[in-house]
Order: sequence, then structure tokens, then C-alpha cells
Amino acid sequence: MKTLGIIGGTSYHSTLLYYKEINQQVSAHIGNDQNPELIIYSINIDVMRRQIEDEINAKYLEVSKKLEQAGAKAILIAANTPHMAIDYVQPKIKIPFIHIADATAYEAKKRNLKKLLLLGNQPTITKDFLKKHLTEKHLTEKHQIKVEIPSEDDIQQSHFYVSKELTRGIFSEQAKQFYTQLINQHKNKVDGVILGCTELPILLNEKDVNLPLLATTDLHIQQAVDFILKN
Repeated sequence: MKTLGIIGGTSYHSTLLYYKEINQQVSAHIGNDQNPELIIYSINIDVMRRQIEDEINAKYLEVSKKLEQAGAKAILIAANTPHMAIDYVQPKIKIPFIHIADATAYEAKKRNLKKLLLLGNQPTITKDFLKKHLTEKHLTEKHQIKVEIPSEDDIQQSHFYVSKELTRGIFSEQAKQFYTQLINQHKNKVDGVILGCTELPILLNEKDVNLPLLATTDLHIQQAVDFILKN
């Protein structure tokens, strides 16, 4: 098995989910009397809340180098938004990132979903670090992924629920109603929905809406498990 480095803390709720699921899924393959070797660095989420890009890049470079030096063979960021630092960090280290957009794109292709609504906080929805990775790296003649985003008002409301509730472990009925209504408003415009916040799959499932949901957390975890087990 390969040793995986995990950068967590944004939020610790999603980090717990990643840790639990990776251990359980790997153990299901190798036996319940064993578990994978993981190196976890949990950062202070405040660095993401301030949204100072240079500071975010510096922190993720610092932590990535520590994980590499500690023996990690790849790095997984246990959240969506911090993937904004990968383009800066990757050229400066020798081990790869397991990118959440890759996992999402592979599943979209598998399910033949070509037009996707992206949900999450404001940076995840409005910046290019996920959208560009999805639409350009995975562009083929047979499968072109297009990403739709909500209205400005809905982006602000989504950002509020992610930053003030979900990442703090609050999963309110008001948040669930907001996302359910937002998704249903787009049911005739898109093929599916990217749950681009690691806490959103805790709040929603496909029984709540009329569209396929791509839970980036679950897909990312599966990609991590595949990496760990691959010879």
C-alpha cells in the first residue's frame, strides 16, 4: 500500500469523514484487522476564511513539503476550496495531488453528464480552479463538460450557508430547503449537480432532488482508496 498525505482542517468535520471512510474502505479490501498508513496535517481553517491568496498558497506549500518529507507518496486536500492552491504548489513538490475535479470528471463521464450545476462557497463557484480543471483537462471529442453557476444572489446565500453553518457542523432545515429549491430550479437546464462543498453531501442526497448529484467528497475518497491500493 502507498502512504497518503492528507491536508485537513477545512473543515475538521469533512476531515473526520475522509479519515473514517478511507480507513473503512481500504480495510474492506485488505481485512478489518489492518488499516492504511496516513499522514494528516490539519491546518487552521481561518487561513481559508480570510481568502488572502498569497497566504493560502504559502500555507499549502509549507504543509505539502512537510508531508512529502514525512514520506507521503501523494497528497489529498480534504476539501474543495483549498484546491485553489494546487496550481501554485504542484510545480514546487515532487509528489502528485489527488485532485477532486478529476474524480468528479471521471464520474460525470461514466454517467454521461455533460452540463453540471456547481454548488459550494463563493470562491469554489466563481473562481476557475475547479471549473477550468473540469472543462479543459477533461475535454474530449466525445465528452465535453460544461459548468453552470447560480445567480449572484444564490451564490451569496450558498456562501453564507457553507461558511456560517456547514463548515461549523450546523446542518439546518433552512439550508436544506435552500439547496433543494435551487437545484430543482435548474432541473431543466442541467444534467446533474456538483456538490462542491465537502459538507453538502451530509446535508443532501438524491432523494431530496430531481437531478443526479455528484458528491465530490465520496468520489474523491474513492480515488484516494484506489491510489492507496494500487501496486
